[in-house]
Amino acid sequence: MTKHEWDRLPVIITFSENLKMTETYGFTGSQGLTVLEGQHFVPRGKPAETVFLFMHPTSTLQLLPMPAALADAGLHVLCCGSRYAKNDSALIMEKVAFDMGAYIRHAREKMGYKKVVLVGWSGGGSLSLFYTAQAEHPTITHTPAGDPYDLTAAGLQRPDGVIFIAAHLSRAETLTEWLDPSIVDELNPDVRNPEFDIYSPDCPNKPPFTSDFVAAFRDAQRARNRKITAWAQDLLETLKHRQDGEIERAFVTHRTMCDVRWLDPTIDPSGRKPDWCYMGNPRTVNVGPVGLARFSTLRSWLSQWSYDLSNAKGPANAAHILHTPVLQIENEADDAVPATHNPAIRDALATPDKEFVSIKGATHYYLGQPEHLATCIATVLDWSARKGLLDS
Repeated sequence: MTKHEWDRLPVIITFSENLKMTETYGFTGSQGLTVLEGQHFVPRGKPAETVFLFMHPTSTLQLLPMPAALADAGLHVLCCGSRYAKNDSALIMEKVAFDMGAYIRHAREKMGYKKVVLVGWSGGGSLSLFYTAQAEHPTITHTPAGDPYDLTAAGLQRPDGVIFIAAHLSRAETLTEWLDPSIVDELNPDVRNPEFDIYSPDCPNKPPFTSDFVAAFRDAQRARNRKITAWAQDLLETLKHRQDGEIERAFVTHRTMCDVRWLDPTIDPSGRKPDWCYMGNPRTVNVGPVGLARFSTLRSWLSQWSYDLSNAKGPANAAHILHTPVLQIENEADDAVPATHNPAIRDALATPDKEFVSIKGATHYYLGQPEHLATCIATVLDWSARKGLLDS
C-alpha cells in the first residue's frame, strides 16, 4: 500500500450557547464561549469528499496509531477534542454529544466535506453510538441531574457511517464492571469487605473464581454504583434547597479498577494478557490517581458514570440506530475492552447494515503489532469502498 504524505493542521471551533443550566467547569462556557480544538490530517495532493472523524469524551486521539495510519492510507482524518479534553472530572455526556455535532457541522459546512464517518475508538465508540442515536431520533431535553440541555433542538446531523473499534459498552457500564465492591466506607478506602477484596492475600475467594462468587461480585459492584448515584442525587437536592450559592461539589471515588477477569483468565476468555489491565498492574492502578472516575463532580457522575442514569450506554443507543451503516472491529486480545462488550453491541444494533470483524491477537493500541494495525486499516478501506464512502 502506498504511504501518502500528509499535513497536520489545527482546527478551532468557537460557539456560544444559550444555556439554561449553569456551567461549573472553569472557563469553558462560563465566559459565554465554548472553544473546541482538533487536528485535521490532510493527505497532500489528494482531495476527498469524505472525512473520518475521531472523537473521545475526554481523550485527544491525534497521537494514536490508527488516525495516522488512515492518513498514511490517503484518507482525510479529523481528530476532535471535546470541551473536556484531558479532564473528565466535570464532563457532561450530553454536552460532548453537542460538541461532536459541532465538528460534524463544521466538517460539512466549513471544510467542504460531503460525507462524515465517525470512528469510535475505545471510549469514542459509545459516544459515536450515543450521538448517532440522537441524530437519528433526538429525545434528550435534560441531563440525568435534571438540568435542561436540549439535544432535540441542537440540529444534530446524521453521520454517513460509524466505525466502532476497540470500544467498550460505555463509561458507566465499564466503570461498574471495574468498581471495587469491597469498599464499605466511601470516605475511608481502608475499610473493606474481605469477601470481595480480591487483590488482598487474605481474601477467602481465589482464582479460578466460582460462578456464584462472580455473580455476587457483580451484584456488589452494581450496588456500589447505585449507592454513589443515590448519594449524588440527594446532595444535589440538598444544595438546591440551601440556596446559598453552592450548586456543585467535587468528590473522590476510591478503588475503581478491580475486575475478576484480570485475575482469572477463564472468565470471559480472550487473547488478553493475564493479571494485567491496559493501565498496567491492576492492583496498582486500583488505588492510583489515574483510575477511572477517580475525580468527579455530582452532575458528572450522574451523566457519565451512573449505571442506571447515564444516557450514553452503548447497547441502549445501539438499539435506536436504525439507518446508519456500522462497521464493528473487535481487537480479540484487547486489554481494555472486556470480551463480552463487542458481542453485546453487535446484538443490540438495530440497523440491518452492520458488519462485525474480529482481529485475533490484536491489543487495544496495536503496540508492537503493525500487522494487526494493517489488517484494521485494510478492513476500514474495504468497508468504506463498498459503502460508497471513498472517492473513486
